[in-house]
Amino acid sequence: MPRFRKKRCCRVLDGEKTFKPNGIKMRELEIVNINLDEFEAIRICDYENKNQIEASEIMGVSRATVQRLLQSGRKKIVDALLNNKAINIKNNYIDTENEEEV
Repeated sequence: MPRFRKKRCCRVLDGEKTFKPNGIKMRELEIVNINLDEFEAIRICDYENKNQIEASEIMGVSRATVQRLLQSGRKKIVDALLNNKAINIKNNYIDTENEEEV
């Protein structure tokens, strides 16, 4: 049985956000799903120019976890940009304390 996933401190995302290449119908595109924690790690490190240690403190996870999130999130984004795929950012976590993750 896999270990449970530690709750990560992320900004609130209402629903899902999807970005797609211009001029291609959505039904013709492959979709790359980026988890909210991957997007949050990229936002903190790349957009806010924080290092991985600062990002780990903000998110409440280890530095190694931030490194894995950055690697996987960046790979997904580059794959989508190079191969004309849609990017879907989705929140896989429920915000209440008594609920299980989705």
